Amino acid sequence: MQQYFHRPLSSTPSTSPPSEPDLTSFQSLSVDPTAPDYSSLLSDELLLNIFSKLPISHHISNSLVCKRWLYLHGRLVQSLNVADWSFVTSGRVFIRFPNLTDIDLVRSCIGMSKCSGIIVTQKTMSVHLDTSFTLDGFLEEATLLPSNEVDRGLTMIAKKYPNLQRLVAIGASEQGLLRIAEECCTLQELELHCCGDLALKALSGIKNLQVVKLIGFIDALYNSTISDIGLTLLAQGCRRLVKLELCGCEGSYDGVKAIGQCCQMLEELTLSEHRMDGGWLAGLSFCRNLKTLRLKSCKSIDKCPGADEHLGSCLTLEELHLQGCQIRETQSVKALFLVCENVRDIVLHDCFGLEDDVFGLASICRRVKLLSLEGCSLLTIKGLELVVTSWKELQRLRVMSCNNIKDTEITPELATLFSTLKELIWRPDSRSLLSSNLAGTGMGKKGDRFFKRSKD
Repeated sequence: MQQYFHRPLSSTPSTSPPSEPDLTSFQSLSVDPTAPDYSSLLSDELLLNIFSKLPISHHISNSLVCKRWLYLHGRLVQSLNVADWSFVTSGRVFIRFPNLTDIDLVRSCIGMSKCSGIIVTQKTMSVHLDTSFTLDGFLEEATLLPSNEVDRGLTMIAKKYPNLQRLVAIGASEQGLLRIAEECCTLQELELHCCGDLALKALSGIKNLQVVKLIGFIDALYNSTISDIGLTLLAQGCRRLVKLELCGCEGSYDGVKAIGQCCQMLEELTLSEHRMDGGWLAGLSFCRNLKTLRLKSCKSIDKCPGADEHLGSCLTLEELHLQGCQIRETQSVKALFLVCENVRDIVLHDCFGLEDDVFGLASICRRVKLLSLEGCSLLTIKGLELVVTSWKELQRLRVMSCNNIKDTEITPELATLFSTLKELIWRPDSRSLLSSNLAGTGMGKKGDRFFKRSKD
């Protein structure tokens, strides 16, 4: 406002209705002229170069300065998690962010109420749920976008982002993935949710694909089938794979064997909540260049691994990680260690059923240099000592939150081994772990040192 109404205050209230304002009582209010925009003298290229040097945390605040800065900020963004599917189909995403190389479409393809306060979070995704949703079922087909609609969005993305390097999609079919394969020749990483076997046929056209993650089954959310057919199509079409993660996928020895034979550059294989048939472990011996094997949240390693002499082994394997797995079956655990007998690092976190007898099977692996145990509450120091003293090349040992391992039970032989290690992290019970985390904070000590009785 350039003017304001000035009326002197009166001590006596007025009973008459308000009269017309006295224009002579208005006073002029001076306003400083708008400061010049010096950034307008700089070219877009120069401003982009300046913005790129700033911390990422400043990008959003800078984009609010003016429309030009908003546009330039969009050109710097390369990774985007789309929450609204209309943002893609309307073409606004291509105008707002013209240089994307990483795009995640999963949230936008699930038609759940965004106003719901109920969120179900799984290891790979989070979704809003209505109150009528039942946890003993899966997402209804009407909840997910139809495949033809997803394919239409993928076609637009393929045309606008030929330099795409990473894509995360859900419910895509062969047609949509074919468009990606034809246009996005630089795509290196692909994550597919809820897709069937035949959709993987299109991956043969993506020549530079190196990282693939397939999620076929998520408990209480959705269920799709990826079997030996899909694994074989994947193996034959993606021969340059370096990392592969299979979550909730079915399959057997044939599918794993096909991956090992065709994907000779594969270095890291992860299986999460797998539903593999018995005997799949033997297929790992065909992975000639495999260096890391990860098993996550698996209810069973291999229900029927077969005879030991037919298992083979991964000669190049260096790391074996088991997290949240149930390893109660002695036969399957023994088969796993036989296949991984040349492993150098063994990491076991929150594994159920890891008793002394089961852990004792790890002595099959004679070349272990690192052992990391965390949350293995059934293992005792007797079972630990029996294994680690048999490993002549052990250099690093980490034991955390294994409450059945007691400091008071350390034997002279184990103490001697500890003195020769290059690295030792020894916090076997939760109390010692808590104490180490509180070190230096002044907490965790006797209360009388902090709470003193006040004197009257």
